[in-house]
Amino acid sequence: MKNKRWMLTAGVLGMVLTGSAGVYAGTQLETIKAYLNHGLGIEVNGQKFTPTGDQGKKLVPITYQGSTYLPVRSIANTLNTEVTYDSKTNKISIGSTSSSSGSSSTSNSGSTSTSTDKNNQAEIVKAKYLPADLPLPTDAKIISLIESSVDGGKNKIVFTYTTKETLLTVGTSYKGYYQNKNLTQYSQDVQGEGFNVIARKEGKFAVSITGSTSTTDKDVNEITVVWEDE
Repeated sequence: MKNKRWMLTAGVLGMVLTGSAGVYAGTQLETIKAYLNHGLGIEVNGQKFTPTGDQGKKLVPITYQGSTYLPVRSIANTLNTEVTYDSKTNKISIGSTSSSSGSSSTSNSGSTSTSTDKNNQAEIVKAKYLPADLPLPTDAKIISLIESSVDGGKNKIVFTYTTKETLLTVGTSYKGYYQNKNLTQYSQDVQGEGFNVIARKEGKFAVSITGSTSTTDKDVNEITVVWEDE
């Protein structure tokens, strides 16, 4: 890889958000001609790596004017480094940040923070954007967080955390939480090797929560929560 400049780009990060046109409205975007680099192999810490998006779809590096751009969120997750997006300032932060604005999406601790800091961070996310009683393991460690405001100020948050709690335990807690919420739509598939819980209350919210074993650390599980106002 010598003689090449490697850059992480935020371009692919926006692909995980629905309504992305609204998110990027008013920003200084410029049309370019670039190439999807299907032939590029990627290794992370000596291991073969295939970047994927939220739904497991393969993401392809982009080559533009001699530089190759990789999907920042997928790479950062593999390196256990946080990526946050602040829709108000249209800014992406990678790793530790020092923002004092009070927004949880820009004040997250970096990957070197202590477990206690991570737990506090998880509580902040839960209290500000989600119902205060939404189940969250006490050892939850946020590894990525994306916040956006779409459709007239409706909030959307996508965050992933790791936990050593079993997938069956975590999945069952979400299953029980949503069973008696008078929902418009509800489905769940909770098993020991993974789970998926989908819930919707018309005019209020829609949420999808999935859990699986981490691809980089078999001792922990990764839980992804996608929550949006309706």
